[in-house]
Amino acid sequence: MATLPFVIGHRGAAAWAPENTLASIRAAAALGARWVEFDVRLSRDGFPVLFHDDDLNRTTNGSGPVADQDLEDLLTLDAGGWFGPAFRGEPVPTLEAAMGTLGRLRLGANIEIKPDVARVVETVVTTMEVINRDWPPELPPPLISSFQADALTAARTADPEAELALLVNDVPEDWRQRLHDLGCGALHCGARRLRRSQAAAVVAAGVPLRCYTVNRRGSAEKLAGWGVQSVFTDDPKELLPRATQAFGSSVSK
Repeated sequence: MATLPFVIGHRGAAAWAPENTLASIRAAAALGARWVEFDVRLSRDGFPVLFHDDDLNRTTNGSGPVADQDLEDLLTLDAGGWFGPAFRGEPVPTLEAAMGTLGRLRLGANIEIKPDVARVVETVVTTMEVINRDWPPELPPPLISSFQADALTAARTADPEAELALLVNDVPEDWRQRLHDLGCGALHCGARRLRRSQAAAVVAAGVPLRCYTVNRRGSAEKLAGWGVQSVFTDDPKELLPRATQAFGSSVSK
């Protein structure tokens, strides 16, 4: 599995631009991030789009489940005005459009798959098909992650060579077995509830450990000292200058 930079932009750069938009991906690059994370789910008619929540209410001027909207309807929504007037009219991006932006900016990406319960395999297979068809060849392969075990199983079936990471809120006691059973090479966990002993065990096993969501320099430094490989942050600007000084070449500028 590839070694990722220490600082990864969360949903692009969610403190600086509306999350999971092309504007947010561009903001992350402008702030110095070299990798970003974003969420993918399917429209009703089967197109992968960047979106975190199940429904549209929080981050668009629409309402109701994302899965109940065709792509044509999603593309008419304003996914930026809620964040600020400068972003009014920012669209919900397709995965295809996001990959084009990644290629132009030379950004690596962690793609979190967020499937609806009834469409897990469809979401994974469709997403992997788009990635395998259109992923910019100059970029490192994307890292695929999910909280859902069945999504990771489907991803491994769809692409035996894919790099996978298991997402958890807390590090479970059986983390080794779960990673083995799902074919995952990395563990992503919540930073606030991670204990130093847990981090030490994962790191000692040679498993990349990455933590979300870390927006304070002191927290990032503590986790780096525990051997955490990467942190996901809404604010790359807050972490990158200090991270570059503290952790040297482990952070990409």
